[in-house]
Amino acid sequence: MIKYLKEENFKEEIQKDFVLVDFYADWCGPCKRMGEILESMEEINVLKVNTDEHPKLAMEYGVMSIPTLILFKNGVEIKKQIGLMSKSELENWLKDN
Repeated sequence: MIKYLKEENFKEEIQKDFVLVDFYADWCGPCKRMGEILESMEEINVLKVNTDEHPKLAMEYGVMSIPTLILFKNGVEIKKQIGLMSKSELENWLKDN
């Protein structure tokens, strides 16, 4: 399931068990491709943050390039991946946790 976040609900939403946050922008080609891959991932909660609309969140989490994926567990950042990944790369990246 994919949910779009705003600054007001970000901290609350990342408190859930495992949450994958996709920092993206609408104009970003690799972000669009990553979004399509994430839509096919049913086994994890995916939250999306538009960096153009929420630059403070991007700065707070050190997002310098997009797409950036950050995996959280109970509100704590576990790992970060910058750039486009294939579905199999993403699945392997997630399996490590």
